[in-house]
Amino acid sequence: LEPPNRVSPGRFSLQRREGDRFISLGCRHGLVLIRNVRPNKVLVWDPVTGEQHHLAIPPELVIHAENTAINGAVLRAAGDIQQFHVVLTVVDNVDKQHKRALAWLYSSKTNLWGDLVSTPVPFKVSTSDILGDEDDVTLVFTGKPAVMVRDSLYWILAGNFVGILEFDLEKQSLAVIRVPAHMLENGFYQFWIMRAEGGGLGLLLQKDQSFQLWKRKTDRDGVASWVLGRTIELDKLLSLNGNGSQVILGFAEENNVVFVWTHGVLFMVNLESLQFKKLGETRTLSHYHPFESVYTAEIGGGHDGVDLSQHIR
Repeated sequence: LEPPNRVSPGRFSLQRREGDRFISLGCRHGLVLIRNVRPNKVLVWDPVTGEQHHLAIPPELVIHAENTAINGAVLRAAGDIQQFHVVLTVVDNVDKQHKRALAWLYSSKTNLWGDLVSTPVPFKVSTSDILGDEDDVTLVFTGKPAVMVRDSLYWILAGNFVGILEFDLEKQSLAVIRVPAHMLENGFYQFWIMRAEGGGLGLLLQKDQSFQLWKRKTDRDGVASWVLGRTIELDKLLSLNGNGSQVILGFAEENNVVFVWTHGVLFMVNLESLQFKKLGETRTLSHYHPFESVYTAEIGGGHDGVDLSQHIR
């Protein structure tokens, strides 16, 4: 975008105070959610307007803050772009045989956290050696942000049990979803949660030089299963030479776009149109949190995702 519609890069520079320790938890609807480890707070930040909201985490969550990973998500309230919601989630591993996923929902309209929501988490022998074998904990993995599909938020569970955690915003309930065993052969880094083609919950599975797009379907009897859809041959799409590995560094849910690093080059690939763009060369690997937003130039704010190539930061 050209001035005056272009957002100044300076807007995306967040000032830190002494002692701040930030962990980015994700972006959605033009808002950024950041956990400040010290003190135990979360920050909801609108980079376009500069508005910031510092929220103390629920007291029940504080006892878990030092012992396990806390993840979360932010979203605008339906029909009111001035209001927002925050969901924070964690796995309680105190009783290793009876683990529980916990979640709290915050509403900016009431300035309050809702009641604790929980669901059991299965206990099993770990299928991944990514976290090591020093204990039997299960975590809400912070390396991949939540993905919103319809009225639910989804995170990856990792460690002793590898699967998907769902928070239903409508029902304000939690559920654990299993993934096919073959997807876990090489660790949970090989799959990403995404919006499936045609709607619903989907998974992107990296396999060799290709991406497999899976969709979760439910039959007439209410039995859910994973069904393979398209396979994208990434090496042919990007005209890659050699057998270098591909690493997904980020996913933009509103536009179904993945950020892929391979052969020292970062690409942006649209999973629907298969259009791609070379973003640049880099030897430094880090996770990306795509910022998708629309805003009106006169007021400087808005919500919902549109053309990623124009609005990503």
